[in-house]
Amino acid sequence: MSEPGPLRLEASWEGRPGAPVLVLGNSIGTTRAVWDPQVPALAEHFRLLRFEYPGHGGPAAPPGPYSIGGLAGGVLALLDAGGVGRARYCGISLGGMVGIWLASRAPERIAALGLCCTSAYLPPASRWTGRAALVRSEGMGPVAGLAAGRWFTAAFQRREPAVVAAIVGAIRDVDPAGYAGCCEAIGAMDQRGSLRSITAPTLVIAGAEDPAPPPWHGAGSRRGRAGPGRKLTARRPQPAAATTSSCFANT
Repeated sequence: MSEPGPLRLEASWEGRPGAPVLVLGNSIGTTRAVWDPQVPALAEHFRLLRFEYPGHGGPAAPPGPYSIGGLAGGVLALLDAGGVGRARYCGISLGGMVGIWLASRAPERIAALGLCCTSAYLPPASRWTGRAALVRSEGMGPVAGLAAGRWFTAAFQRREPAVVAAIVGAIRDVDPAGYAGCCEAIGAMDQRGSLRSITAPTLVIAGAEDPAPPPWHGAGSRRGRAGPGRKLTARRPQPAAATTSSCFANT
């Protein structure tokens, strides 16, 4: 079976015209607003391209199946439409999976890569097909109800309840068809063999208490692509915008 073609993605541009372009990829279940806390700092250095997955903001989601390549093809179409030949890319979770595809399959387009709390392979596939079936039959409520405990530590939930409520609310508002399609794309993904094709300088960030993907998935990406002539940096906790800006500044 051939891979589905590029998906049409909603997007927005911001930051200094003429500055180096930085594409920001969201996690599944979130919109481009997940980057709002980092945008002021990043926009000082980069022209920012933020996009939405199908059903995660903008028009209703098209029917599946989706694929990581189809999502990545949508990002390439946005860059083409903006006249951008080469860009930096940073993605969270599903956004990082899209980044792995771009950096390994279209290396001439990616000047530097940031992988945040992501993985090249996240089995079992049955977990993702099961979640897709759940939201198609029951809506986003069950997934949104579990999000706070999966995404945030108990201490953070107590300290920043408004942030937690905003993320949970955003997940609840996602079109189930779009979320299900993205779940199936993750379930069908295995990019472990592509990691050594990445030549762009790469920053890997993992959350010490992240259950999905746990931090050793980030270490797996690091091991998978480290090799002669390749630069890869693994970071301990720092403000994400400052870390990204400093690592991408000279690429």
